[in-house]
Amino acid sequence: MDPHAFHFDLPVAQIAQRPLPDRSASRLLHMPPDDTPVADLRFRDLGQLLAPGDLLVMNDTRVVPARLFGRKASGGRVEMLLERRLADDLALVQLKANRAPAPGGQIEFDGGAVATVEGRRDGFFLLRFTGPVEPLLEQYGHIPLPPYIERVDDETDRARYQTVYARADGAVAAPTAGLHFDTDQLDALRAAGIGVATLTLHVGAGTFQQLRPEQIASGELHAERVEVSAAVCDAVDATRARGGRVVAVGTTSVRGLETAARHGVLAPFVGETRLFIRPGYRFRVVDALITNFHLPESSLLMLVCAFAGTRRVLAAYAHAVTNGYRFFSYGDAMFCSRGAPTAANAP
Repeated sequence: MDPHAFHFDLPVAQIAQRPLPDRSASRLLHMPPDDTPVADLRFRDLGQLLAPGDLLVMNDTRVVPARLFGRKASGGRVEMLLERRLADDLALVQLKANRAPAPGGQIEFDGGAVATVEGRRDGFFLLRFTGPVEPLLEQYGHIPLPPYIERVDDETDRARYQTVYARADGAVAAPTAGLHFDTDQLDALRAAGIGVATLTLHVGAGTFQQLRPEQIASGELHAERVEVSAAVCDAVDATRARGGRVVAVGTTSVRGLETAARHGVLAPFVGETRLFIRPGYRFRVVDALITNFHLPESSLLMLVCAFAGTRRVLAAYAHAVTNGYRFFSYGDAMFCSRGAPTAANAP
């Protein structure tokens, strides 16, 4: 598989640097499952694309303030981005420094906490702290805005780089398709007969890393923690029984559901997923997808192409670029459905 097949050109000015004042004021590009032209909507119009009996499946992970700053013993500055906690005092992290610290090296972070480098794993560093990591992050950590947002985080991001239904601490990147929902819209959708269920997938910092050749060769991504409860499985079964659609809110919800159905039938699951969904994948659970616009040549764009057809998706992206849509985490969204393969939407 050639990642360059998933490339598109994007003017830098269309990379959203801040959220809109109103969550649901974002634009929504509707991409039908056939040759019908795409339609330009607003996210508050989402109800027009759903029907009573449909089920929204959302990722309720909560973004933690996962970026810390510190210094090596030599005095060189270090920036840490948490990938995930392995124990109270042990973390898997990205480190940015002029020279990578060697095993046994120590880093003193803001607040006086000290961590020792214990080694490497999957391209990340293992850090052992002198105390619990979580309270250190809550007091001194920064919201880990993606690298394409070229500004420092502020108090606005503490609320807006978070879904209104975030519950389970553990993500270092937001499940961005959910950022568009506000409580009023969710209440209105429920009142219209749309079901809502939540799973948990803690998005890791690896989501922003360029795909490595070994990942493409193995068909596996970096590991992320996921939990799909029996209640979610029951909600999906009930939706199927009444003829409704399972609508995943975001690529993380897709990966969570499809991981839980890895043996052919959806069942409760708690554990790690490395699921890499790319063209040719056979979807078992999801009928429709709400998603933001993703980075060129990324695993997330490949997932959307697998779901709705590479040529069709890239044509929709071209439309979005031409028509001034805002891209990436704080950008606009699209709604797409699976349909029978055609010349326009084949992988």
